[in-house]
Amino acid sequence: MRIYVVGGAVRDELLGLPVQDHDHVVVGATPEDMLAQGYRPVGKDFPVFLHPKTQEEYALARTERKTAPGYKGFVFHTSSEVTLEQDLVRRDLTINAIARAEDGTLTDPFNGRRDIEQRIFRHVSAAFAEDPVRILRVARFAARYPDFRVAPETNALMRNMVEQGEVDALVPERVWQEVSRGLMEQKPSRMLQVLRDCGALARIVPELDALWGVPQPEAHHPEIDTGIHMQLVVDYAAARGHELPVRFASLMHDLGKGVTPPEKWPAHHGHEGDGAKLVEQVCKRLKVPSECRDLAVMTAREHGNVGRALQLRPNTIVKLLERCDAFRKPARFTQMLLATECDSCGREGNGVSFRDKPFPQLAHLEKSLAAARGVNAGEIAQRCTEHPQRIPEMVHRARVGAVRAALGVATAEDDDD
Repeated sequence: MRIYVVGGAVRDELLGLPVQDHDHVVVGATPEDMLAQGYRPVGKDFPVFLHPKTQEEYALARTERKTAPGYKGFVFHTSSEVTLEQDLVRRDLTINAIARAEDGTLTDPFNGRRDIEQRIFRHVSAAFAEDPVRILRVARFAARYPDFRVAPETNALMRNMVEQGEVDALVPERVWQEVSRGLMEQKPSRMLQVLRDCGALARIVPELDALWGVPQPEAHHPEIDTGIHMQLVVDYAAARGHELPVRFASLMHDLGKGVTPPEKWPAHHGHEGDGAKLVEQVCKRLKVPSECRDLAVMTAREHGNVGRALQLRPNTIVKLLERCDAFRKPARFTQMLLATECDSCGREGNGVSFRDKPFPQLAHLEKSLAAARGVNAGEIAQRCTEHPQRIPEMVHRARVGAVRAALGVATAEDDDD
């Protein structure tokens, strides 16, 4: 019985990065051997065990055989006769097919160390094509290690997998799992680039893929291309360390521009409403959690209004707050402001960058919300006991007055816009 550390732990050690988890492969053992030493079985499809003390995973060396389309169509075989090399050859990338023995010796049958040095993602064998999840994993790794590039032959293999319909067999939950993890990496735009290069993005999120090649007014978007803008926005959200809902909302905010008729380019009037519908469509298909879905829909619908916040009258601001349910969910409203700030700062090109440009709209609307929340709705309701139908109107008016006072707006002329 021989135990090796494999996969990400070895890869990250060679890259000089901190190691989060250790995965182990056990060669020359049976499930009975593992149980006899106190390991706890947890694997459903093949024998995986938890160490009795460290709780780290130990998997018996195995081979696998493709039996059906998709990433679940495999039969696994484990026995004490399976060698380390047989186990490693089934792995996705050469950089993940390196094993370290207990004495520190490395087994690297597919030149993973060379590919680490050259910063290349390269598939181990043709078996890569049997699991479409591997396309998503390579894209996610690209977001984590942005200085790596996909080997031409690996990209060609992934493109062929897309053309053969393998990606269409992916279940929504797994797509969302990998995409959401990629959004939380260092440079999410690299994930999108890899998915586009092999054609997978057009199959997984066609609404997003449609943004490339769609122009925007150069005065406001020096990058011009909407797809490039979206990459800049989501990378800015990552650089700011925002939570997943904010990053996802940043990714989805401009979907409406993808359906603007070409004869109206580069203008995109009304794209916010179109975008909100498309976001709902994407979230339903991918089964996106409600926390991410609701924020993304709201951001797509309202980011134009937030961008114009300094020009909005107090009445319009209060309507915005009410529409966004900001009085019950102020934290979510702030998340929308952060996503819209990413939209504002994620613009650059031809030597022009908005990255460090102030975004006073955030403080302006947070100040407005704080003032409006200071209104005692219960007290107003008590004064309207004889005319309860007027309570919403009176509360709204009081909030408008509070916002007007907080922002120092002198008059209320034409405030019923």
